[in-house]
Amino acid sequence: MTEPKKMNMIEAINAALHAACEANPKVLALGEDLADNEEGGVIGVTKGLSTKFGTDRIKSTPISEQAIMGAAIGASLVGYRPVAEIMLMNFVTVAMDMITNHAAKLRFMSGGQTNVPIVIRTMTGSGFSQGGQHSDYLEAWFAHTAGIKVVAPSTPADAYGLMLSAIEDDDPVMFIESLPLYWTPGEVDFKPVPLGKAKISREGSDVTIISYATGAVHALAAAEKLAKDGISAEVIDLRTISPWDRETVFASVSKTGRAVVVHEAVKEYGVGAEISAVLHEQLWDKLKGPVQRVGGAYSPVPFSKPLEQAFAPNPASIIAAVKVALG
Repeated sequence: MTEPKKMNMIEAINAALHAACEANPKVLALGEDLADNEEGGVIGVTKGLSTKFGTDRIKSTPISEQAIMGAAIGASLVGYRPVAEIMLMNFVTVAMDMITNHAAKLRFMSGGQTNVPIVIRTMTGSGFSQGGQHSDYLEAWFAHTAGIKVVAPSTPADAYGLMLSAIEDDDPVMFIESLPLYWTPGEVDFKPVPLGKAKISREGSDVTIISYATGAVHALAAAEKLAKDGISAEVIDLRTISPWDRETVFASVSKTGRAVVVHEAVKEYGVGAEISAVLHEQLWDKLKGPVQRVGGAYSPVPFSKPLEQAFAPNPASIIAAVKVALG
C-alpha cells in the first residue's frame, strides 16, 4: 500500500494519470502541449508522462479544440479511454457540438450499445486578472446536459481519487480543475474517490454550506470565522456536481434546517439554483428559512483586480449569506 504523501493538485493529477496509464494501456492523453517537448502542458500537469509512456499515448495536438474532442471521441469508440485536455474552460465553447451533441448523446442514440469513456480536463477560475475569456466556471452548461458527469475537486486527494474514477467511468466526465487551487498542498492517500459522493468537510448544527472547487475552500474559511461568533456551520464539498449527492445534502439540511449554496459561477441560472429548488421541493417542512445562494456577479469576469475581487464569492460574502439564512 502506498503511504500518504503531501503534494499539490498539479502533482496529484499527474500521479493519477501515471497510475491510470500504468494500469491500463488503453488510457491515452491528448491536448495542446502535453508532451515533455512542450513542458508537459501549460501548467505542467502531464510532465513526465510522454517520456514514460511515449508520444503515441501522450499526444500534443494542434491548437484545435474540435480536433482534440473529435479524436478523443473517436478513440473511445474503438476501446480507448482518452483524457482530453481543453486548456481553459472558456475554450470548451469551440468544441460544444462535439461534447454535447456527440459525446453526451452517443450512448442514448445507440440504445446503450456505445459508450464514450472520455475525461475532459479543463482549468478555470478567477484571481489572476486573465479577463473575461479565460476565467469562467461553465459547469452549469454541462450539468444541464444529459449524459455527462461533472466533477470539480477542491483538494489534491480528491483530484487524485476523482481522476481515477473518471477515467474508469463509461460515460463522458467533465473534470474541472480550479486554477487558484493548483499549488495548495494537501495529504494524498492515493485512493479512488467515487463519482457522485460528497464529503462533509466540517460538521455543524446551525446551517449547511454546500459548495465545490474554490467555493468549498472559501466555505471552510467562512465556517472557521462563524465558529468564533458561536455559529456552527456544516460544510459539504459536493466534489461531483452532476450527479450531486442528494442523500448527503438532504441529511445535513434536514438536521440544520438552513442551507447556503456557494459557487464562483454567476449566481443566475447556476447550479445553486437547481440545488435550492430541489431543497425547497423535498425539504419544505424541514427548512427554517429560504435557501440562500452565493455566486459570481452577473457579468463577465473582470480584468481589473479590484473588480475581479468584487465579482467572485469569498468568505465574507458567504458569512453574510449565512447570517441572512439564520435570520
